[in-house]
Amino acid sequence: MSVLIKNGRIVTATDDYIADVFIEGEVITAIGKNLSVKADTTINASGKIVMPGGIDPHVHLDMPFMGTYSSDNYETGTRAALHGGTTMVIDFILQKQGNSLRAALEEWKGRSDGNCISDYSFHMAVTDFNGDTKKEIQEMIEKEGITSFKTFMAYKGALMIDDRQMIGLMQEVKKHGGLINVHATNGDMIDYLIAKHKAEGKLSPLYHYLSQPEVTEAEASGRFADMANYTGCPGYIVHLTCEGALNAVRNATRRNQKLFVETCIQYLILDASLYENNFEGAKWVMSPPLREKKDQDTLWAGINQGLVNVVATDHCPFMWEQKLMGKDDFSKIPNGHPAIENRMELLFSEGVDKGKISLNKFVEVASTNAAKIFGMFPKKGTIAVGSDADIVLFDPNEKHILSASTHHMNVDYSGYEGWELTGKVKTVLLRGKVVINNNECLVSKGYGQFIKRNKVSSII
Repeated sequence: MSVLIKNGRIVTATDDYIADVFIEGEVITAIGKNLSVKADTTINASGKIVMPGGIDPHVHLDMPFMGTYSSDNYETGTRAALHGGTTMVIDFILQKQGNSLRAALEEWKGRSDGNCISDYSFHMAVTDFNGDTKKEIQEMIEKEGITSFKTFMAYKGALMIDDRQMIGLMQEVKKHGGLINVHATNGDMIDYLIAKHKAEGKLSPLYHYLSQPEVTEAEASGRFADMANYTGCPGYIVHLTCEGALNAVRNATRRNQKLFVETCIQYLILDASLYENNFEGAKWVMSPPLREKKDQDTLWAGINQGLVNVVATDHCPFMWEQKLMGKDDFSKIPNGHPAIENRMELLFSEGVDKGKISLNKFVEVASTNAAKIFGMFPKKGTIAVGSDADIVLFDPNEKHILSASTHHMNVDYSGYEGWELTGKVKTVLLRGKVVINNNECLVSKGYGQFIKRNKVSSII
């Protein structure tokens, strides 16, 4: 099948022009003014922005956590992603301590394979780095196309590795062309503060926030930067939230070090005052927590300075009933926030429409940089001849309101209930097929493909 998209405003990380896009099969085969071609389907994109499909490299679908599972599975979560203009997600496999990476991969594939609607890939979270795990790194990169490895500097006893394991893993990952993702918070300090607050009877969601002060993230980000610099391993800090942590990255640039930084849409537009609303604040209990308004200013500036490379979501939704597990103890509230469907429209409305970032920068941090960092560019993340035809047609002027009553995520509340946005996803193509049109999903689970990724470049 062939598709001709006519007269759209094509926007990539570097370009902005009016043209036609011709798609044959799954890829773009021609771009030009007034293309004279015959197509099976013609789409009039006049007045629309035509941009590459979004890439969200930080999601948790059907994830076991705190005795329950995140409420979006691979079908519902990837469908919601497509509705929001995200055509590719990267989820996290969590190795169980004492088990192999292969066992973790097979467990996650059992939930994902045949169920995804968008394209997808995995990061491998290494929670038990030992001699046996070390031998699996090369196979994961070269055979499975999983080139990024997540580490946790928090959650002791379940996910956290120590600095000795971190150094060993970095050296092995560097050797085979991979990258280390890190959850950079000081787990020991956080555990101390949680225990202190609970002993004092301070049990509301506000104390989730107060148990993870800015210093816990700033210290761990600096420590991670030092270890990555020592080993020469490419490093990527996930969900960076605050001025102190970003300053640790700024300091690293003074010794000519490049660290990749991801923030999430919620940290750009929400703040910690939400935790003061009694248990209602549980809707925004996530780790790291929301920060202060001064941190929002820092993150927007960091995007424009090229220090913050990616805006993701850390999408990990839980039903309100699941959140109520922690009604008498903040430490029992499942950590996570629904945003996979809202990321692109929120970032456009709050960023581009309000003059905080350019349209090219929007595409760069919502799609292109993730494709480059994680070994998928130019197959993904741009509109170019030979690239996958993952394309979003976006109306930059349409106003709409976010609500749990209309979203497609499998969660019974919205973190953005009642927000009026400017800019709406209208049509989405994934590998040349129209998958979303006028709020209707036109494909079923299993359409999404697992994307094997190439070895990682340390520069973008």
